[in-house]
Amino acid sequence: MRTQSKLYFYSAIGAVLLVIIAVLALNTGVYDFKGASPFNILWKYIKGDPDLSLNDKYVIWDVRAARIIMAILIGSMLSVSGTGLQGLFKNPLATGDLIGLTSGATLLAAIAIVLGGHFKEYLPEAVQFSLVGISAFVGSFLSMMLVYRISTSSGKTNVVMMLLTGVAITAIGFSITGFLIYISKDEQLRDLTFWNLGSLAAATWTKNIILAVVLIISYIILLPKGKALNAMMLGEKDAQHLGINVERLKKQIIIIVSLMVGTCVAFSGTIGFVGLIVPYILRLLFKSNYTFILPLSAICGSILLLTADTFSRSIVEPSELPIGILTALMGGPIFIAILIKFKKSL
Repeated sequence: MRTQSKLYFYSAIGAVLLVIIAVLALNTGVYDFKGASPFNILWKYIKGDPDLSLNDKYVIWDVRAARIIMAILIGSMLSVSGTGLQGLFKNPLATGDLIGLTSGATLLAAIAIVLGGHFKEYLPEAVQFSLVGISAFVGSFLSMMLVYRISTSSGKTNVVMMLLTGVAITAIGFSITGFLIYISKDEQLRDLTFWNLGSLAAATWTKNIILAVVLIISYIILLPKGKALNAMMLGEKDAQHLGINVERLKKQIIIIVSLMVGTCVAFSGTIGFVGLIVPYILRLLFKSNYTFILPLSAICGSILLLTADTFSRSIVEPSELPIGILTALMGGPIFIAILIKFKKSL
């Protein structure tokens, strides 16, 4: 009960901080509401005020509010996916972008963007609408399976093999994506640039609904796995003796993480290091207790990405800095710090 109380306490603090940052984000932007507060505009929109201008409605609801919600959802899923992978591989370097999941998702999404027009008409209408998203999930899932097969032997993961496999997948993805950029048309080139740099500028409420559904399904399955991941830290045989179905746990984490990473890449492009930064900071506070780390990473990931996105919109106003650049600048030093800390064990 004491553990649950501490978890609720830290979660409440994180939720309050997230609300404060969301309030600041809603007030950030170059659009002039002609002296009115963005919150007054939002409240008028919710009430259905007929005197509210179309421009004000669009900016406050379809641009700022939709973008804030997307940052919260994607930041949360990227963070939880990194935490789940680190628990599965028992290593702090196991994140979607470092072991090739993001590259695999980006590659198949790029193929769908550039070459999808040649075969899209032969697919069912529902598949046509979500072809990029489905492709991103398939790419993420195949990359995850390849990394797991190559780097794991007799229940143990070779960290060097895991990272090298990720490097190989990233290199292959980069080369093929480069070729697709070379043969793409202007409109396709803009889309590919969006995927490679990462951005939340294309946020819509339809995308947010899809993200929310994926998040709810994934968290129902993944968040209760904290005790199982704690048991996995002892080794797979010990975990089995404690009553953990190890193979089922592996399959669930692989599929759920692939689903989350693939969906995030489909809607926001490549946003790296979120799944590395948040678990690393939480691990400093709570050691490797996944009962705390897993649910708290869901909140802290939202805080990190929403903060980064708010900065990306305000640093070079009226232009926008791609959010993937900011997260890479934050994550690079932490990645080096992890390598230095664990260089002997690695």
